[in-house]
Amino acid sequence: MTNSSISLVQNVAAQPANTAAAAGLLKVLIAAQATGTAVEITTTDKATSGSKLPFWVVVGDSQTTLYDANAVVRYLYKTGSLALADRIALEQLLEWEEKTLSGLDADNDMEAILTGADAKVGQLSSDSTVGAADVVVLGALYFALSNVKDAALNAFPALQQWFVCQTAAPAVVAVLPVYSANVVKVLVREEASAANRNLNTDVEFVYDPAKKVLPVEGAKNILITSALPYVNNVPHLGNIIGSTLSADVFARYSRVRGNNTLFICGTDEYGTATETKALEEGVTCQQLCDKYHAMHKDVYDWFGLSFDHFGRTSTDKQTEIVQDIFTRMHKNGFVSEKTTQQLYCEQCSRFLADRYVEGTCPRCAYEDARGDQCDKCGHLLDAIELVDPRCKLDGNRPVVRESTHLCIDLDRLQPQCAAFVEKSSTAGAWSANGLSITNSWLSEGLRPRAITRDLKWGVPVPLAGFDSKVFYVWFDACIGYPSITAAYTPEWEQWWKNPANVQLFQFMGKDNVPFHTVVFPSSQIATGEDWTLLHHISACEYLNYEGGKFSKSRGVGVFGNNARDTGVAPDVWRYYLLSSRPESSDTIFTWANFVACNNSVLLANIGNFCNRTLKFLDKNTTYAGIVPTADPALIAAGADSVHRRFIDDVNELLTSFIEHMDAVRIKAALSIARDISARGNQYLQECNTTNALFTEQRTQCDTVMALAVNLVYLLSALFHPFMPATADSICRQLNAPSRLLPDSFALDLKPGHIIGKPEHLFTNIDAKKVDQWLAEFGGSASDEPKQESKKDKKKKAKAAAAAKTVQEA
Repeated sequence: MTNSSISLVQNVAAQPANTAAAAGLLKVLIAAQATGTAVEITTTDKATSGSKLPFWVVVGDSQTTLYDANAVVRYLYKTGSLALADRIALEQLLEWEEKTLSGLDADNDMEAILTGADAKVGQLSSDSTVGAADVVVLGALYFALSNVKDAALNAFPALQQWFVCQTAAPAVVAVLPVYSANVVKVLVREEASAANRNLNTDVEFVYDPAKKVLPVEGAKNILITSALPYVNNVPHLGNIIGSTLSADVFARYSRVRGNNTLFICGTDEYGTATETKALEEGVTCQQLCDKYHAMHKDVYDWFGLSFDHFGRTSTDKQTEIVQDIFTRMHKNGFVSEKTTQQLYCEQCSRFLADRYVEGTCPRCAYEDARGDQCDKCGHLLDAIELVDPRCKLDGNRPVVRESTHLCIDLDRLQPQCAAFVEKSSTAGAWSANGLSITNSWLSEGLRPRAITRDLKWGVPVPLAGFDSKVFYVWFDACIGYPSITAAYTPEWEQWWKNPANVQLFQFMGKDNVPFHTVVFPSSQIATGEDWTLLHHISACEYLNYEGGKFSKSRGVGVFGNNARDTGVAPDVWRYYLLSSRPESSDTIFTWANFVACNNSVLLANIGNFCNRTLKFLDKNTTYAGIVPTADPALIAAGADSVHRRFIDDVNELLTSFIEHMDAVRIKAALSIARDISARGNQYLQECNTTNALFTEQRTQCDTVMALAVNLVYLLSALFHPFMPATADSICRQLNAPSRLLPDSFALDLKPGHIIGKPEHLFTNIDAKKVDQWLAEFGGSASDEPKQESKKDKKKKAKAAAAAKTVQEA
């Protein structure tokens, strides 16, 4: 069976080896060789609409054009001259191949390919003879069977034997070089796993939140606290960025730098605010605390805050440690008594804390001013200054009576406190506002400050004559840090009474500063014990909402539970809040900026670089997920190359990032991390990273991709403190463990390492969402507080009285 010659005309560049075009080419070449037909391969820029494939075959003296590879096989094997039964059997086999094999994807359907082909082996040659049926099936299966693992093919011995015989046949062996020269080599993508990693294991970051953290002698031991949020409401975004989120970023950074780190927080549950809220809701204080503690924890869990322990202050440990500190202060002579005038409700038979009183502001005549501050003019008040004061519990007018309280003698402690501030603020580089607020207190001269209150909900005062009083929340709250640590580990004193080996970093809003820099350290000093004192304070200004203030009562602003309801991922919220962190002045949350931040920064910069790099590396026509080798000459120190300049730029930025984070300049550090990602995008552009670079300048392309994929790995560590879920996703896509943050850029993903499948890190947010969210969270037209009517006041007093009965029951 011989034919003179055929002409195979290609009208496009060589096709990838895993395509139907490559399978068709192989069928034609084998059939021609087996039938003794010469093949002339030519190319043309002529297009045709008749061909299923990017080539066609011209046969015979009549110059007949065939557009289908199986038709060429039929022509060359002269199948029309076969006996009817043989021809029917062949056509059935060809029909099966066309319907079954040609539509399969070797990446996904290998089991189906092997099972289906094995069932047809009995209809194919049992030796090295290459018939028409063999050509068609071999052409369709060649790529898949050449790349399948032996273990998988061993399960189909008949198919395996047939394939070995066919690929050893002279007709097949002769055409494979021609075939390879006319197709693009395609690598088979190996599934990523721990077994095919090749990386520097020294950089792996291991953090087990279940493992108790204690100080380690000789290590850098970092103790981090976030201001304890009041338990009487859901935190809004300003509360979150001001303390808990900022502290979480630094805790994550400290861990990823290899420091021994403990991060503590919890709900502040004692005091007037809790009693007032419990009365409003008609529940006991404990019930209220249980409810809101769970709500706070739920919000913080959603935001991905990595507390080693999130506790609370209404515990026996709190009582024990607060009373112990007080007893030592009293014994050392730093506690005195002071009699003051307070409002007393004769109907309720109790002294009224500031928040239990309301009345007319003496400054602006606002009728519903609180006992501690006027919501309209902002003036700080003493409750006895109010005009026409009234008890919030029953609406009756209180009278003025005297009450004796205990005070911490801050005036006598000022020299020690000032010395502490001077030393700590210098060594710990306090935030500017934290130092300014503290110095203003010191310059005015410290005065004795009351540490007791006439309340029921709090830590009882362990002193005769004062057993009806509790400690003031701002004496008690800061002691919550060691008491919550004590609930975490019985060895809490290793953290809190170990100043030689522990550095204490504290995060809060600026209104909490003096309690952390003056009252709490003075209390520690007054005990005479060797406490771990504040090393660094990071205080935030205020985050406002669309030009106004957050207000739960007026429905203005985004609160923790609202953020989740938007459907936007926690990491997007974290990034935007941190990029707007009010470090030196107030900042404003706006929905327009929120959407722009996601779309223009996260999606277009960070997401684009990571996805572009990993998708190029993932393609079967390039690297099939395998990290290539960078040319040492192109990246060596001092080399005059785009690659070396890239490495030097990244190292310079990385050094700056670490300096800013060490100094707790979080917003500046985040900006630098973003710049490093942008430098990666610039590098890909400078190198013109396209398929052409891969085919025409392979060494250059290998170097680009080795550096780019390792920058992606570095970005996982850089963004871990800010966007932990995103960092985890990057590492998963890289088939690599979470990593420590190094001092300098290195190629820690080594040649041969196989990455995982690329995924998008971020998704676009429709700009129309801005108006929708503004309407949903914008609140009323005015943020000004409105005065209540007399009718509403009576209703409110009646409800409060009923709630008081419930609370006391």
